[in-house]
Amino acid sequence: MHAEPENPSRTAFQRDRDRIIHCAAFRRLEHKTQVFVHHEGDNYRSRLTHSLEVAQIARSVSRELGLNEDIAEALALAHDLGHTPFGHAGEDALAEAMAPHGGFDHNAQTLRIVTLLESRYAGFDGLNLTWETLEGVVKHNGPLRGAAQAAMPPIPETVAAYNRDHDLELDSFAGPEAQVAALADDIAYNNHDIDDALRAGLITIEDLREVALVGPTLAEVEQAHPGLERQRLTHETIRRLIDHMVKDLIGETRARIARFAPQSAQAVRELGVPLAAFSEPMRANDRALKEFLYVNMYRHFRVNRMASKARRVVEELFALFVNEPECLPTEWQRRAEKPESAETARLVCDYVAGMTDRYALEEHARLFEVTARI
Repeated sequence: MHAEPENPSRTAFQRDRDRIIHCAAFRRLEHKTQVFVHHEGDNYRSRLTHSLEVAQIARSVSRELGLNEDIAEALALAHDLGHTPFGHAGEDALAEAMAPHGGFDHNAQTLRIVTLLESRYAGFDGLNLTWETLEGVVKHNGPLRGAAQAAMPPIPETVAAYNRDHDLELDSFAGPEAQVAALADDIAYNNHDIDDALRAGLITIEDLREVALVGPTLAEVEQAHPGLERQRLTHETIRRLIDHMVKDLIGETRARIARFAPQSAQAVRELGVPLAAFSEPMRANDRALKEFLYVNMYRHFRVNRMASKARRVVEELFALFVNEPECLPTEWQRRAEKPESAETARLVCDYVAGMTDRYALEEHARLFEVTARI
């Protein structure tokens, strides 16, 4: 969006990656939950560790396919910047609160962070990332409009407003690196959520035996290493599951490259179907694993209870700040409009969405517990 001289020692995409790593929103991912809230234990995934794992997979796959590793890495590191505290529970609460004011979507919030909210550079707001990275942030899950628009959710207002000034081609697929990063995200969170669910005692090894792909891989490890202790059995199984899914992604994508023979990134965008994909059997395995985790982990009563608390924290913080913007920190308060206005609601949304789990709990205590120190 803003012209800058080329860096003699880094490509524009390497600069994107570096700016993402150095931004405040990236640091805050350390204390934003993946599934478990930060205080429940130090060994569970955070948004930061998850993003690093996605980046490793995306970079490895891109290298094997001859794609641009730096774009893939930048997108993997940026893909969760817009997430609220408390994971999907926090996002659901903010989406409901913001429904009358333009809505809330974590991908749109990521775009807002990297184009507006980060205040680091003298010449512009945001990080001034390349078009390819911004496109991937917005479209890594597919087009936002097009022939199937009737079946698609409305384009978030944040994205629509930015797109009016800087066309991200919302009716096409993203470039190949963004497609790889999106599938690397699936690979990482599916497999590492198994690890976290076992660690938390929400599921057992025996529960996994009937899950497609997981059960056979577990049996494969037990046959190769009889009597293996549980921790090593878990990690070896997950290591092999990731390997199976990565190899399938590479194999199916190579087959599609051979079939469609795109000659440029733009040709990939205009194919009308994804270029990076799992095979149909692996897509079925992926769906089965997601369904298992949804029932046995994401909807487990312990996770539900924490999610219920988290929603109330976010709802109450949002409502208080919208009605009493004078309670916002000084640097935010200066930008607030009149109470309950759409502008103030969006400002409060930015403030609450940027909180870590820990800060949200502390801020809630300061505002709602009478004896808490301000």
